[in-house]
This record gives sequence, C-alpha cells and structure tokens, in this order.
Amino acid sequence: MIHEHLTPHWGFFYSVRKRLYKGRTKYQKIEMVDTPEFGRMLRLDRITQVVEKNEYQYHEPMVHPAMCCHPRPRDILVVGGGDGGILREVVRYRSVRHIDIAEIDEKVIEFSRKYLSRMNRRSFEDRRVTVNVTDGRDFVRQTKGAYDIIIMDMTDPFGPSKYLYTKEFFRLVKSSLKNKDGIFVMHADSPVWRPATFNAIVKTLSSVFPQVQPLYVYIQMYAALWSIGLSSSSKAVSTTTASLVNRRLRRNGIRGLKVFTGETFDAMRVAYPYVREILNKRSRILTDRRPDAPEPVVR
Repeated sequence: MIHEHLTPHWGFFYSVRKRLYKGRTKYQKIEMVDTPEFGRMLRLDRITQVVEKNEYQYHEPMVHPAMCCHPRPRDILVVGGGDGGILREVVRYRSVRHIDIAEIDEKVIEFSRKYLSRMNRRSFEDRRVTVNVTDGRDFVRQTKGAYDIIIMDMTDPFGPSKYLYTKEFFRLVKSSLKNKDGIFVMHADSPVWRPATFNAIVKTLSSVFPQVQPLYVYIQMYAALWSIGLSSSSKAVSTTTASLVNRRLRRNGIRGLKVFTGETFDAMRVAYPYVREILNKRSRILTDRRPDAPEPVVR
C-alpha cells in the first residue's frame, strides 16, 4: 500500500500488486509499480508522475488546446516529458515537422520506453523527434525564435525544478517562440491543494505573457482539480472557438480523444467562483532570487 500526502493533513492511497523497479538515477529516486487501480505507475522522489489508466486526463489538455489554438504548429519543444505521454499526442499532428524533447534524466526515458510502452506508443521512435538529454533551462536559452509551441511537463516547483517556474525562465521561453502566435504550455498546480502556488504561477506567467489562459481539469492520478496554463502574446488561447478547434482536429486526422473537444475546451476555460477568488488575491512573482513556491511539497 502506498500513501501519498498532498498536504500535511490529507492525501490519497492505492494498493500495489508488484514493484517492477526501485532505484536511483543521477538526479532522483525512481520507482515503477503495478497497481490494481491505475495499472503501471511511475513515481519520482516518492511522488506520482504518471499512470497508465486515465493518463489522458492530463496529456490531452496539455497538448491539444495549444495545438488547436495555433494557426499552424510546425516546430515543437517538450521540456521534460520523459515518460512520452506528451510526445504521443504531439506526433499525431500532420502539420508538425520537428519535435525536440529536452529531458535532463535519461533514465526516465529509458524506463518509460521499457515499462510504459503501452502509454507512449513508441512515440520516441517517430522520425520527427530529436531527444536531447540536457537541462531544459539551458536548452531553451540556446534556442531563440525556434518554436511554435513549447510544452513544459516537469515535476512540481520544488528542488531543482523550481527554477523552471520563475519570471526569468518564462522570459527565456518567450524568446524561444517564433512570433506572437507562439504558445507556452505548463501545468500550473492545483487550486485545491496548493492554491497559493497556483496563484503565484499564474501571476508570474502574467508578468511575462500578455495573454494567460488557465484551463481547469480533474485528473484522477493527481486526486484533485488541476490547472494548465496557456500563455501567449496572441489572444487565440482565450478566443479560439469550439468550431475552429473541431475543424483543426479533423484536418489533422485526430479522432478518438477522451477528454478534449472544442466544446470541452470552452468548459475548461471557465473558472469556478472560488478559483476566481484565489486569482483575485495578491501574490508575489516567482524569481530566480526568490524561486520557492508559497506552499511546500509534502513527501
């Protein structure tokens, strides 16, 4: 049985059929377990990262809103994403000509190729994909004006990852987008169990990008309402219509999605009143000098 705390006072649990691997990489503890409820599950530093069951609740809204808001997404960067779930959704687009993935921990990719192949569907082998084993921040710094869409699929904003949630990093991301149509996607934490951190991330994104559109989705593997931030210099992240989204999905031959349609995209963009109250509160901007999130991670 695994118990995972979300705050010092509550969390969730699940039973384990079999532990497939437990060890340590150069950067973090890594564990792969098989569970009755979720199937195979990847955990890093004792925190759930991705599971086989219902993983689409996270991966679809992390990819398809941005891909459908951009008029022609061709060059894509995935920062992190070593499990391959984000990559699996990106390679479905016919318009895409090149995808870089910048993942610091090669072992995560290695284990995910071995243990999560049913989820990533061998997306790493797509001819358009280049895998770069490198620090994501350094990679972004060196690729100015290169991408239509950048998707950051990182661990929570604690430890070394916290420097990928700062104003300075978001400025680097903005400079790596080709033009004003470029879109940056990242998870923005949970307004339920880390509301102050969620607010700080949105406020920090808004200090760099003229348009920031949070999306709200329930994700079973994270046991809460979750948020995803779409950031751009274009209003398209907030104004793209359901009918246009559905046309762009059809144009790319994308069918069978389980969470994302034009209509659900409209719904994802609407904040509950209590979430709006969170965003109406003041919050400091996360910076390289003060990168720590307001609420600590609980392990």
